[in-house]
Amino acid sequence: MSELAGLDDDAINPDEGLVKVRGKGKKERLVPVGKKAQEALRSYLVEKMLQKKSDRALFVSKNGKRLAPRSIRRIVLKYSRALGLEGKVSPHTLRHTFATHLLQSGADLRVIQELLGHSSLSTTQKYTHLDITRLMDVYDDAHPLAKDED
Repeated sequence: MSELAGLDDDAINPDEGLVKVRGKGKKERLVPVGKKAQEALRSYLVEKMLQKKSDRALFVSKNGKRLAPRSIRRIVLKYSRALGLEGKVSPHTLRHTFATHLLQSGADLRVIQELLGHSSLSTTQKYTHLDITRLMDVYDDAHPLAKDED
């Protein structure tokens, strides 16, 4: 959350599709940005420039000041409700979902660790629980020796 709030304009290069993120301990990492997000960021940056919001912060409020983590939480919750999503959706929910989708698509756990900025692989492994459950379901459905004999 604080990583997002702490992004400055110069941390992003929408044409290269990379964002330089500063995590805990001021550790920097590069995170790829998908094509749709690149397009949205380009539009956002143009709009920000046209409104002459000169704060170095990438994401700013209506008055041109850096968005606080609390404001980002409220924005995510507002739009998740507008989309009809159940439960309390937070930026951390989005982060967890991102990691889970990567894992389910076959991404290496070490790559996910790097993208999330975890210093320890054990921190990243909590995202594997859902994938292991899914794997066991697929195994039970597909493997001839796993099926119950009636």
